[in-house]
Amino acid sequence: MKGRKLRLVLLLGVSGLFLLAWIFPIFWSLLNAFKSEQDVLAYPPKLIFTPTLAAFDDVLFGPTSIVPNLVSSFIISIGTTIVTMVLAIPAAYALARLRVPGKKWSGFYVLATQMLPPVGIIIPYFLILRDIGWIDTYQGIILIYLSFSLPFAIWLLVSYFEDLPFEMEEAAFIDGASRMMTLWRIILPQVRGGVAVTVVFVFLNAWNEFLFAVVLSGNVVRPVTISMFNFVSVEQTLWSKLAAVSALAMLPVIILGIIAQKHIVKGLTVGAVKGGGRR
Repeated sequence: MKGRKLRLVLLLGVSGLFLLAWIFPIFWSLLNAFKSEQDVLAYPPKLIFTPTLAAFDDVLFGPTSIVPNLVSSFIISIGTTIVTMVLAIPAAYALARLRVPGKKWSGFYVLATQMLPPVGIIIPYFLILRDIGWIDTYQGIILIYLSFSLPFAIWLLVSYFEDLPFEMEEAAFIDGASRMMTLWRIILPQVRGGVAVTVVFVFLNAWNEFLFAVVLSGNVVRPVTISMFNFVSVEQTLWSKLAAVSALAMLPVIILGIIAQKHIVKGLTVGAVKGGGRR
């Protein structure tokens, strides 16, 4: 009994340390967003200070407003998510339910795309977009984001499609439904949790992406992850404004997570309660 309590205390202590290590940077960044530049640079750090919204006012309505950057990030992330899901759903369905040539190699291809270091492929991407005139354009960045979001989405969705029993769609075929009608009306409602999970991950990956954005974007298309450079110079770094930009960049992600929380939990656990659908 005493040993069980000790293990419980140790488990809670380790969990608390991990939670603290995860949440402290976010807490400190939010705290600095409400400080003046003098309070941010004060040593020792100030925990008691007069909160101010000056940093938010500057980054939203000042000469270096990040509102256009937020709009660019929304267009890129939503565009990437829509195109990815439109292509990934039928592709994942085909891989999971049909006899597709090369099906066994598809998993390796997907994993290979996720293992490739982005810095190793960014130069060919840059040259291709430059040659077709798509540098610093929405379609160019969305096209490049598709190269890694689409395999990831297919890989994620295939597992959800495979867990459905074949008898479900066979009954639809007997009733005269076509393949696409069966996918749209019978299959997709059953895997909406998995679709929600995939949408959230694809959106987050596009929203948080930095390396490709910093190389392929310019003055026309400049995502919010790049806008932080507006507040860093050789002479000084405006920490409170950087923290305010970080807080604003996190806000859509947090809202999306809260809205999709129910579907995410259901989608992550659906594989544990279904099975036996594979042939």
